[in-house]
Amino acid sequence: METMIGTQAAISILSHIFFTGLAFYALRAIMFEKWIHKHHVLQAQLLYIFLSIALGTAVSTFFLNISTWSRQLPYLF
Repeated sequence: METMIGTQAAISILSHIFFTGLAFYALRAIMFEKWIHKHHVLQAQLLYIFLSIALGTAVSTFFLNISTWSRQLPYLF
């Protein structure tokens, strides 16, 4: 039981890190430079990081939920 909880925690951490990195990579396609004011570069970088974390966490949670629910489907029958 404890091994299963530990495995689930490791998968969740890796999933969140992977999808946050993927979101960071995907957000590079948006031209943020057009919206950044001249002396607000640090704030723009923080916003970029926070958007990556929020998007990556949302996508990771979606896939982890789908995985959990698909494992619970056999209990329906």
